[in-house]
Formats: sequence, C-alpha cells, structure tokens
Amino acid sequence: MNDSRLTYTLDPVVDPALRDGVLRLWADVTNAGGAVGFVPPVTPEMIRPELLKSLVSVAEGRTRLLVGRSADGEVLATAFLTYNTHRLMTHWLWLYTVMVHPRLQGEGHGRELMAAVADAARGLDGIEAIRLGCRGGMGIERFYASCGYKEVGRVPGAIRVAPGDDRDDITMLLPLY
Repeated sequence: MNDSRLTYTLDPVVDPALRDGVLRLWADVTNAGGAVGFVPPVTPEMIRPELLKSLVSVAEGRTRLLVGRSADGEVLATAFLTYNTHRLMTHWLWLYTVMVHPRLQGEGHGRELMAAVADAARGLDGIEAIRLGCRGGMGIERFYASCGYKEVGRVPGAIRVAPGDDRDDITMLLPLY
C-alpha cells in the first residue's frame, strides 16, 4: 500500500476548492470506467448539476459528505451518506457516490474509505446500518462484500448504460452493530 494515507473529514467546509476537487475526482473516476452515475466520456461541467444537488442536500442536513484528502489537500476520495426521511426507515442511511481516484486503485484506499464510512455512520445518532446500490457487471459487489456488505436485493436489467447494455441494480447492506 502506498504510504501516503488519506485524511478523512466528515462534513468538511464546502468551498470552491472542495467543490472543484470533487468535480475533478468524479470526472476522473467516471472516465476511468467507474460506476458513479455517469457513462464516459464526461467533463466536470457535465457533472456539476448533479454535484450541486448533492451539496444542497448537504447544506440542508439531509446528507453528510465524507472526503479523503492527500497531504497536500487534493480531494482523492468521497462518499455521500444520506438519511432516510421515511419515519419507519430512519435507522439506516444510503451510501452514494463512493469514489477513490483511479491512480490510487489497488492500494487499499477503497477499503480505507469504506472503513471511514462505517466509522462515520456509527457516530450518527440512531443509525444501525448502511445501504448502497451498485451497478452489476462491474464486479464491485465483490469489493463491497469483502468490506462486510451483504447483497440483499437485485433488480435485473434496471440500469441502462447504453442501448442493449442493461445492468443489474444490486442493493447491499452493512449492519453496523
């Protein structure tokens, strides 16, 4: 593993540098083939409207942002933890837009991010589990399973990446206690 560990911050100050860093990361991850809501090729400007929606949710307190930065402050990992608003489901949250920069892949940073996500969720009042959805056909569900998540649902062909390229929508759950 690369000895340059990332420093994780829950609820960092959202300023232009953070926003632009997340946009660059999101574009880099997408263009490297990552399944984070877009299909390559993308530019940061194409992603900006989606990021702004997420940041509004953060500002309103409905979502928490976890960011991993290098020693020099570069945004290299993110995850959005979104609370449930349904009164019968407030004991778990959704995990979205889990990203580690492609140049760090295979060095343990993804596992480090997932551990930081679980630690952050354990610190939130009343949260007992994390639920996430991932795109089938990527093998990412094996990674999440290795981090303790269990597949609890699958909708075949629910994600249309391109005409004739439908992928399963896989739901995974991590009980925190």
